[in-house]
Order: sequence, then C-alpha cells, then structure tokens
Amino acid sequence: MPTYAYRCRECTGTFEVNRPMSESSDPARCPEGHADTVKLLTTVALTGSATGAPSGGGCCGGACGCGH
Repeated sequence: MPTYAYRCRECTGTFEVNRPMSESSDPARCPEGHADTVKLLTTVALTGSATGAPSGGGCCGGACGCGH
C-alpha cells in the first residue's frame, strides 16, 4: 500500500498515511486532530536491474570488499 506524506497547515507538522491509491486524494487529519492539511509531493527512487541482481557482481555490487 502506498505511503503519502502530508503537512498540517495549523501546527506545521508533517506526517505519513498508508492508504490505497483509490483514496490518495481523500483528506487526511494530522495526528494532532487538525483537518487543514495538504498532500506533499514526494519522489520515489527505483534502483536495480530487471533481474534484481546488483550491478558489478557479488552480494554488494563489489563495493564492500567482501570478496564476492
């Protein structure tokens, strides 16, 4: 389930909510109970190859010096 970040306009706190994508535009109350919140724009970094194996070989991509 996706995680969405929000900021409360009243207390200026930020918080996250796990909810289905179908509810992504629904309002969210902050943990302090305020209703005036705004959804924040977040980015997701996707890394790795199609097979899921690290590039460069080995268990860590050859960067740790573990010999793999």
